[in-house]
Amino acid sequence: MTPRDTNVLFVVLDQMRADCLHGALADAALSQNPNSMSNIRALMDDGVSFTNHVSVTSPCGPARASILTGQYAMNHHSVRNGTPLAHDKPNLARSLRAGGYQALLYGYTDTSPDPREYNANDPVLTSYEQVLPGFFEALEMRFDDSRTWRGYLAAKGYDVPSGKGIYVPDGPQPNSPAIYKAEHSDTAYLTDRLLQDLPTRGDGWCAHVTYIRPHPPFVAPAPYNTMFSAKDMPPPAGGEASGAHPFDVPAINYRQLSDMIVGFPDIQPTPENIAAIRAIYMGLANEVDHHFGRIISYLKESGQYENTLIVVTADHGEMLGDYSCWGKVSYFDAAFRTPLIIRLPDNRGNDDASTTPLAAGSRVSLPTESIDITPTILDVLGLDIPDSMDGRSLLPILAGTQPDDWRRYSVSELDFGDPVNPTIWQRELGLSSAECNLTILRTDTHNLIHFGGELPQILFDHKANAEGIDISDAPGSDALRLGHSEMLLSHKMIHSRGLFSQTMITESGAVRGEF
Repeated sequence: MTPRDTNVLFVVLDQMRADCLHGALADAALSQNPNSMSNIRALMDDGVSFTNHVSVTSPCGPARASILTGQYAMNHHSVRNGTPLAHDKPNLARSLRAGGYQALLYGYTDTSPDPREYNANDPVLTSYEQVLPGFFEALEMRFDDSRTWRGYLAAKGYDVPSGKGIYVPDGPQPNSPAIYKAEHSDTAYLTDRLLQDLPTRGDGWCAHVTYIRPHPPFVAPAPYNTMFSAKDMPPPAGGEASGAHPFDVPAINYRQLSDMIVGFPDIQPTPENIAAIRAIYMGLANEVDHHFGRIISYLKESGQYENTLIVVTADHGEMLGDYSCWGKVSYFDAAFRTPLIIRLPDNRGNDDASTTPLAAGSRVSLPTESIDITPTILDVLGLDIPDSMDGRSLLPILAGTQPDDWRRYSVSELDFGDPVNPTIWQRELGLSSAECNLTILRTDTHNLIHFGGELPQILFDHKANAEGIDISDAPGSDALRLGHSEMLLSHKMIHSRGLFSQTMITESGAVRGEF
């Protein structure tokens, strides 16, 4: 292995909305505590933030598959938690290892294994919480199991309940503290183990650090459980959802407030309860922020900060009661808009003297997608970007050049069916699993949501009513819907084949042309 002079810290938070850092939630949190999300904000001031960034799919397994393979869900096909990811997909870990980097995983990737690679009786096929091929699992923190953390708590003297019992608040209120202390939480434990392990690694490491928080169940250790006041939290967007679209009522019933917290099965979605849960959510986000700050402090104290590429993002968002919805199985932006912050290492010179890299603290509003992250990491490290990847490197933008052909819109996909255990949409709408899918196209003026199963389209106007009113049947909307539908069709036609289709076998050998 050849020693490398650049390391990679790639942090993915689970289910963190973009407006934890910029938007209504962020403003409310900062008004109560000026230090809210202070460590990630410090990175924003020292790096570049992409403020129009989206996950291309949801939930966790598909979202992480897209991040790590650089592919849209329509191409990697792992469209649900539990849908296998083909074993031969190029991905970040494999590319790093081919380039001489240590691909270290501290946490999880929620990768559903390819059953063609295993005996039918292999226990690995009983859980989708497996590790993406190519990563070395330096620390196991799988959500449904997490043997290491639970064992750690037991060794500390806790009476560790089985299953989700560990997430029942220790008290009569939803914002009662967790049964474990802050220094023993899953977030603290992951960070402790990371900081114990990283000093043993040589140069050329990539630490893929995946925090489960602020993912539900929403329970936080003290003092994070009461860090923010419920009465000062902004109310959910949209108020009561109309349920006008066939997708809506099943979506509202699919995940409710009572599903977000353990031990309160009868909790009602009153404004007070919703505000309390939103306050806990921000507390959990700030707990992660605190421990992220510990990692940054270690990098600076060990002299590695300057030569470390740092990327912070989330796999997808969380509805938090917006439009009466919870979770992430939704077509609204809150389920897909996530933060993306990148700080280039100081030891990476500017290859083009005619351009000036973006200044620290810059904000970029160009549409970016989660599939751009892996190509960017590989590009910064000078490694080849596999032809299979749909995403584009953000390095030219970071280096001060906006490509003339940069995308004009973003696209996300969602599968809400299940071929084995029919979902609420299949049962109530009479749809097959193959018909339970939607695609969202976002331009700078509108969102178009196109459904399978011949469900009607939805069209939102950003400036008029945001996502509050579907204008698909409004006078004059036909041309808008047609134009956006044509863009969506063209997008699928272009990206369904990928860069590999631009390779030709010629008399001179295999040659790749322009996309």
